[in-house]
Amino acid sequence: MRVVSLAALQKTTLEEMGRYSDSDQRNVIFPFCIEILAYYHLMCHRNTNFNGPVVYSAYLKMEHSDENIKFWMACESYKKIASRRSRISKAKKLYKIYIQPQSPREINIDSSTRENICRNIQEPTQTCFEEAQRIVYMHMERDSYPRFLKSEMYQKLLKTIQSSSNS
Repeated sequence: MRVVSLAALQKTTLEEMGRYSDSDQRNVIFPFCIEILAYYHLMCHRNTNFNGPVVYSAYLKMEHSDENIKFWMACESYKKIASRRSRISKAKKLYKIYIQPQSPREINIDSSTRENICRNIQEPTQTCFEEAQRIVYMHMERDSYPRFLKSEMYQKLLKTIQSSSNS
């Protein structure tokens, strides 16, 4: 088995990012970074079960800010709904959980985006939450994901992976 170094994976990540336009990068880089961690771990520990988004989500839960990743993932799922009836039902559910003021997991978006979603919720399209998802993505990209990479949780994970790959 060939062991891939973390530095090589980071270099690959940067090369991959260069293949996308700026607008594409917003939709690719964040999930790609999480998945690269999962891939690295898998290459080092074929018999273990590691899921990058789950680790990041666990970190966010510890930080009491997991609503962003949950909303982002729910939007990805929402976009795949073909049935109009199912889409309306899911849109209302997403609105009640994440968009509505004082909702259980209210996300941090501007009022015009919130109002736009509110206006369109009766006849939601597959792109109804796209702007809110973009904003949430920016929050994660600029705030929580860099914090995650500096976190004790991530550093311990890296040390574990690195020490296991050296064994």
